[in-house]
Amino acid sequence: MSHYPLDARRMLCPMPVIKTQNLVATLNPGDTVEVFCTDHGALNDIPAWSRINGHEVIACRESDGEISITVRVGDSDDG
Repeated sequence: MSHYPLDARRMLCPMPVIKTQNLVATLNPGDTVEVFCTDHGALNDIPAWSRINGHEVIACRESDGEISITVRVGDSDDG
């Protein structure tokens, strides 16, 4: 299993989710993605997308205006 950082800083909705979706589609179940972003909408959007697509948010942090959301890739065929 591998861990992948994803820089989505200074991108507005829906780009952090789209970038996450595109990367996850290339990964294997069990891999993790840590999304770094500055759009506070991602705090709702990425967890909602994860639930719908069978992935798991395993960490969510916010510090100094920067957000970090870590997603574990599930078995979903949709990515």
